[in-house]
Amino acid sequence: MDSIWINAPAKINIGLDVIRRRGDGYHEVKMIMQSIRLFDRLTLTKTKEPGIKLTTNLSYLPVNEDNLVYQSAKRLMDEFHLGGGLDIKLDKRIPVAAGMAGGSTDAASCMLAINDLYGLGLSKRHLMKRGVKLGADIPYCILKGTALSEGIGEKLSTIPAILIAKPNIHVSTKWVYTNLVLDEHTNHPDIDGMLASMKKRDLLSLSNQIGNVLESVTIPAYPQIAAIKECILQNGALGSLMSGSGPTVFGIFDDEDKAKKAFEDMKASGLARQIYLTRPFNQKIKSTRKNQRKR
Repeated sequence: MDSIWINAPAKINIGLDVIRRRGDGYHEVKMIMQSIRLFDRLTLTKTKEPGIKLTTNLSYLPVNEDNLVYQSAKRLMDEFHLGGGLDIKLDKRIPVAAGMAGGSTDAASCMLAINDLYGLGLSKRHLMKRGVKLGADIPYCILKGTALSEGIGEKLSTIPAILIAKPNIHVSTKWVYTNLVLDEHTNHPDIDGMLASMKKRDLLSLSNQIGNVLESVTIPAYPQIAAIKECILQNGALGSLMSGSGPTVFGIFDDEDKAKKAFEDMKASGLARQIYLTRPFNQKIKSTRKNQRKR
């Protein structure tokens, strides 16, 4: 096999809590993540000329060592002394800097593709151990599906439709974590309660509990995010939340017709630049270890 392609799914955070900032600068987080049917696509082709050549459809993305795809490919090629070179084409569809793990899922998918292309025989767990050295979200993006970062994963109740809306703003994840205040007044989301709702397959209860502690930083700085949430909720979403550090917002719907109307109303509102109507993307669920972030 000389060439392979792979879809790299985006993720949303059904719940995101930051427990504390550690002395070494890392944040301990507890979050429920869900893969969705919004993909980037990578095509990898072996070449006789040594080295890695990365190209993308977005001119402003780096195509060198500053790109996680390049880093993930180099890590495996160097470790296993893979001969020849590799041509990687990245077709980017997931919004950039959107809190949807776009860069992490591309790197994870690149590692999965190289594992197959060269017949390395690495398990997902082995790939996850290598991926975490490049980024905290990469192990989950290798795993995919629904997972709690502390090591418990449960299958999510069936969700017919998810609306994704990203405004024309960019949010620095480092800035959000730097400005996050954790004290006795912090409103922490009930991650355990969400898991209980997932186990019961109670979508309404889950949607009523979703929460993201990072909204306390991002929304005051970017009120447009709150306006998007309100528009989604007014169109019948069971729940709406900012994903990751933002600015992307998603809404959970139990009715496809409502979701389609929300999609059209969101387009007409002008609040968001990128809008998608999608569904969950599930694979076999396993657990992941506690996720730690350095911002």
